[in-house]
Amino acid sequence: MTRTHILRACALIALPVIFAVAPGAIGFETRSESSIGESTIRYGRDIRPILSDRCFLCHGPDRETRRAGLRLDGFEDATRMVDDFAAIIPGDSKASPLMARITSTDPDEMMPPPDSDKHALTPDQVELIARWIDSGAPYESHWAFESPVRAALPETIDDVWCENQIDAFILDRMHLKGVSPNPEADPATLCRRVFLDLTGLPPTPEELRDFEAAYETDRSAYERLVDRLLNEEPYVTRHAERMATPWLDLARYADTSGIHMDAGRSIWLWRDWVLEAYRSNKPFDHFVREQLAGDLIPEASMDQLVASGFNRNHVTTDEGGAIDEEYLFEYAVDRANTTGSVFLGLSVGCARC
Repeated sequence: MTRTHILRACALIALPVIFAVAPGAIGFETRSESSIGESTIRYGRDIRPILSDRCFLCHGPDRETRRAGLRLDGFEDATRMVDDFAAIIPGDSKASPLMARITSTDPDEMMPPPDSDKHALTPDQVELIARWIDSGAPYESHWAFESPVRAALPETIDDVWCENQIDAFILDRMHLKGVSPNPEADPATLCRRVFLDLTGLPPTPEELRDFEAAYETDRSAYERLVDRLLNEEPYVTRHAERMATPWLDLARYADTSGIHMDAGRSIWLWRDWVLEAYRSNKPFDHFVREQLAGDLIPEASMDQLVASGFNRNHVTTDEGGAIDEEYLFEYAVDRANTTGSVFLGLSVGCARC
């Protein structure tokens, strides 16, 4: 499936629905420790933040700072019997030495130690850990590395409103929040939505009138409008500019150096390359490869060399007395951080130290 097909499907499915729901009506909520109540406790969301803050410095993955040979960052280590001792006894918080340590008032036994810079756990946190242990002390890997699971299709009570599976999930969440779908938007609103979403610009009065007239007699005019905005000029260029803008932000593009004198620089060729990549529907694997290593491709074209300008988008110094080694290091750190967040979806800033 090409980008055009994907975007067309998204526009057809999402646009008539997404603006019909009140802001926040189907959003996700963050929860405090006291609000968790009797709901399911999750290690990554509820327990790991506590252990990471209070325990992992001495009982985590760092071997150099680890004490007593104890690790609490994984199920096997935390429950392993060593000399008839295991910090956590799954299913039995009262028998778990970890609970005895975090609830003790004896300065020689309590954890975290009173002479550390860590505060004692709050009663809510102690209760959370006890409930977690009683439920079997289940650990889980980082959410970013969990394999996707196909969700079961919710049962819907409105087969007429739901035109596809995505609609079923939306309607189910709306029912949970006690809200119902709004009536279908009028033609003028639909037209404005699709123009703003795909081009970032509203339709002209003439374009709006033409769509309203066509939609009045033929509902498929909406699909034709989406196709037109994705495949005809000047909309193709406007759409490319609309889609490229978030990418330019992620890649930290700027027409100036960013610090000190903030002088201009000639990086606009890379910007134009990104626009053309969207305009020509360049395959994503090529889009990535040419930006990361376009200059390393055998017999690289000028466009591929320009694409590797992604790696030079970092801020640069104009200061005459700058220390070369210092800024070469800063540039390398910036490239690593950006590559990690943009292409891996992971923050690697901690690796700096």
